Amino acid sequence: MTTTTELGTRRQRHLDADDLAELYAAHRLALVRLAVLLVDDQASAEDVVQDAFASLATRLHKLRDPNAAVGYLRTSVVNGSRSALRRRRTARGYVPPSEAEPPGPDDRVVLAEEHREVLAGLDRLAPRQREVLVLRYWSGLSEAEIAEACGISRGAVKSTASRALDALEKILKGDAR
Repeated sequence: MTTTTELGTRRQRHLDADDLAELYAAHRLALVRLAVLLVDDQASAEDVVQDAFASLATRLHKLRDPNAAVGYLRTSVVNGSRSALRRRRTARGYVPPSEAEPPGPDDRVVLAEEHREVLAGLDRLAPRQREVLVLRYWSGLSEAEIAEACGISRGAVKSTASRALDALEKILKGDAR
């Protein structure tokens, strides 16, 4: 019969590899059953339990009570099962981005024709309107940079760009008819 002082002494000693082997033999099957009920997959359940025991093995020197080790394992299995379900849900929800098909010969011809029409339309704009649109949309300059380059105010850049776009739209619609 084990006395209270012997239990106290047993609880004060650190767990070792033999204790871990005993815990594994005694509780692995029940923990796998628990994990199967949580993750609904035998292989994943076994992985979760194995991870729990591996984690406990790194912490053997910190646990002194074998009963605390069982609680640690159970908590670790529940948390590991949650993580496995989260990973599974994330993987199922992932939709890889679809790759855009490279433009075919017909698409290239249409695009080239549209570019030619826009360039022809730009030639019909007033010089300042053409400069503002080219600097803004082809060179990517800001309104302040365009104003500095053309020697006009930012307000003039805005109004010139607006008028130029309207005029270009009318030219392109007129050419399409």
